[in-house]
Amino acid sequence: MTSESPRERYRAQVREEIKRHAWEQIAEAGVPALSLNAIAKQVGMSGPALYRYFASRDELITALIRDAYRSLADTVRAARDAGADLAALAATIGGWARSDPQRYFLIYGTPVPGYHAPGDTTAISSEVMAALIEACAEEAGEEPPTSFDTHLETHREWVGGHPAPPAVLHRALSFWTRLHGVLSLELAGHFAGMKFDPDLLITEELAALRPR
Repeated sequence: MTSESPRERYRAQVREEIKRHAWEQIAEAGVPALSLNAIAKQVGMSGPALYRYFASRDELITALIRDAYRSLADTVRAARDAGADLAALAATIGGWARSDPQRYFLIYGTPVPGYHAPGDTTAISSEVMAALIEACAEEAGEEPPTSFDTHLETHREWVGGHPAPPAVLHRALSFWTRLHGVLSLELAGHFAGMKFDPDLLITEELAALRPR
């Protein structure tokens, strides 16, 4: 049961419609071409009227970024709760990215020119990293610490107090960078014509991270 008033429900519906048209624009021409005036015409209102729902282009972009992170975090958490290991999480993230490349690039691609995100915009992304750290902890080994492991002993603010040892954090970071490196190159078309399976490349990259 919701306590929202009819006006609040209507406002939420209009905001969702605006975001839907924004995603369509992004899919067609990328984030830099996002136009609030064009969206206003699509939803049948004036430009000034639209600003009652999103005060600026940056506010709309921020909402889209938060939605994208929320979608990814929920997808990863559902997979993890169902028992997904690192390989399964890689497939989950890859499937999410390929289902909507523009959404993926909004959060993992080139920064939007002229856009300055609020400090808390990417906070949801820590939920994704937490799931990766959990999966890496299950595959922890007894390898000697590396220089980066030692570095992480005193540079772990990014994990928000997670108690995992540095070697596990290192493995999670390596997973994250290798997976997104392959996905970003694939979705940007850099593998076009090379005729190999990116998923097999990801599998090999992740296999190299397993404790010996």
